[in-house]
Amino acid sequence: MIITILAIALVAFITFGLYKASGLKNIQIIKTVTIKGSNQEVFDMVKYLKNFPKWSPFLAEDPGQKYEVKGQDGAVGAQYHWDGNKGKDLGFQEIVKIQEGKFIGMQCDIQKPFVAKPTFDYYFTETANGIEVKQDFKVESALPDAFFMWLFGARAGMEKMNQTGLDLLKKAVENK
Repeated sequence: MIITILAIALVAFITFGLYKASGLKNIQIIKTVTIKGSNQEVFDMVKYLKNFPKWSPFLAEDPGQKYEVKGQDGAVGAQYHWDGNKGKDLGFQEIVKIQEGKFIGMQCDIQKPFVAKPTFDYYFTETANGIEVKQDFKVESALPDAFFMWLFGARAGMEKMNQTGLDLLKKAVENK
């Protein structure tokens, strides 16, 4: 009887988890921040990957992370490679599109601790209060990966990490 109840509970948990995970197969997180500075200052802080360590939430979390910029920095094809958490985090991000002063598109290739290819699109808009930076993050996952993201609350962690990055970007520009 106990085994039957446990089996039913396990099946219900997995069914519920797969249902919830189906909503995490395609994640989009949009965050914005307004930064006091010129459009060129803010744009260049994102465009030139050599600046990423000044506002990387990942480097702030793992100061021992190794990183390297490859290619022509500030141009399509430039890549920021990282190796952190004692070899447990590995990947790179690449600039795939630039519309000067308005837009930067980046594609990530994460190899560890899981495999993913999220995108980060940055939009820059001049406002009365400063430069608004909108970050549009997207990632697609297979159902098994989405299940584990649901199980461990990964979306909330992604949202927090993305906001931390924008807050650090603001700080890097405004406290030059």
